[in-house]
Amino acid sequence: MEYSLLAAFGIGLFSSAHCIGMCGGIIGALSFGLPPETRDSRWRLLSYILLYNLGRIAGYMLAGALLAGIGSGLLQSVSPQYGHLILQWVAALVMVAIGLYLAGWFPRLALIESIGRPLWRRLEPVGQRLLPVRSPMQALLFGLVWGWLPCGLVYGALIYSLSAGSVAEGALFMGLFGLGTLPAMATAGLLAGRVTHFAQMPAARRLAGISVIALGLIGPAMSIVGGQADHEQHLMGGVDGESRHEQPRVTPSQSRGKHLFDSHGAGH
Repeated sequence: MEYSLLAAFGIGLFSSAHCIGMCGGIIGALSFGLPPETRDSRWRLLSYILLYNLGRIAGYMLAGALLAGIGSGLLQSVSPQYGHLILQWVAALVMVAIGLYLAGWFPRLALIESIGRPLWRRLEPVGQRLLPVRSPMQALLFGLVWGWLPCGLVYGALIYSLSAGSVAEGALFMGLFGLGTLPAMATAGLLAGRVTHFAQMPAARRLAGISVIALGLIGPAMSIVGGQADHEQHLMGGVDGESRHEQPRVTPSQSRGKHLFDSHGAGH
């Protein structure tokens, strides 16, 4: 689970360019829509940006808890013994697909955004009613709605969260994914459109994609190495157990000699 949590944060962190490109305009518009007295105070502006993003991350966590609950049920129905291993390998493939998508080599991953569009059509009017944002609570609630905006990257991370194993771990996984995106989104909110040039740099996107692919491949490698180590430890444990339980074999002549020796000693 420790590797999965590291992977969650890594996916979010390395997807900064994608997040700025897709949501930088949203956070920039939200910042410009705040009252002038809020925009002119750097600390007040930062507090609203953080509330937007905390709400967004809370939305991710709700979705992660839901998907992890479904995945936990699949573990039991598919194979109680090998279900978790199967989901781990599926998660690794999804992570590689996310890396290819970030690098621009697999744009078809965006097609999975259509899965969430029916839900978004219901949630979008709720978000519209919260605008313009004039209070911290409005900012937090708008962020909560914003977290359900259809996004291929987020959906890829949610598919990965299927392997979390429990509702709590699924929520934690998506929470760390969201925290990984926070530095980029907070910067985009403070600097508005001045960071979009970085997001459009092909080299930055490729580097981010390759980094996520590497994270995706580390998981299966760790599973293989760990499985081999466990197998060798099991074999060594079996050999030691046999040697401890093996009794020395006494031949009939050794038994008679020992008896005579005992009798001779007893006579003296």
